[in-house]
Amino acid sequence: MQSIESTSIFRKNKKKREPQVPLHVKRNVIEMTIKEKSAKQETGSEPTDEQLIARFQQGDAYAYDLLVKRYKDPLMNYIYRFVGDRTDAEDILQETFLRLYKNKHYYREIARFSTWIYTIAGNLAKTELRKRRRRSFFSINNYMSTDKDFELPDKNITPDRYTDNVITDDEVHKAINKLSPKFRQVILLRDIQGFSYEEIASIVNIPLGTVKSRVNRARLRLQKDLKKIARD
Repeated sequence: MQSIESTSIFRKNKKKREPQVPLHVKRNVIEMTIKEKSAKQETGSEPTDEQLIARFQQGDAYAYDLLVKRYKDPLMNYIYRFVGDRTDAEDILQETFLRLYKNKHYYREIARFSTWIYTIAGNLAKTELRKRRRRSFFSINNYMSTDKDFELPDKNITPDRYTDNVITDDEVHKAINKLSPKFRQVILLRDIQGFSYEEIASIVNIPLGTVKSRVNRARLRLQKDLKKIARD
């Protein structure tokens, strides 16, 4: 009886064993940590986009993970504002990274990696918008579309001059979404994502002068629309 009682007491007081992390998971974590530390030691700082894509082209899958982590949020912001639908934006973002994975060897360091990845995302977004137009071609409301390309003077108008602070981010987003795709894309790349005019020309594949002209027109259009909202 004593041995049974002592055994039961032992069982009551016995601590539960913590669940063990699988060995292969530990190895993966250690390997990823070593690679990240190695990359920082080589450059003295975080690896550049171009260094990461070069490593990925050589078979380093962790470099791909770092690129995805680095670009998923800014790309999502860009695509969502471009197409105006979160579900479509998520699909386009996934397809963008899939194409990066499948077509990594098409990248050449004659251009910045950011220019290349934004070109992919922008082309996919424009394809989605073209599909929408085809789907709505026979809509009874289609004849109401009056998106015209007006010639507007070149003025130095930046986003902080659109209107005063009474305009909400949601209203700015709606105003941007009313722009035609060609104006919307350049204003997002320039004033939201911060690309230079030269980089935008490369991403959109249009002349530099056309980029500047479209940005100016888009800014004036936004200024007009947002001032109207502020008055209302």
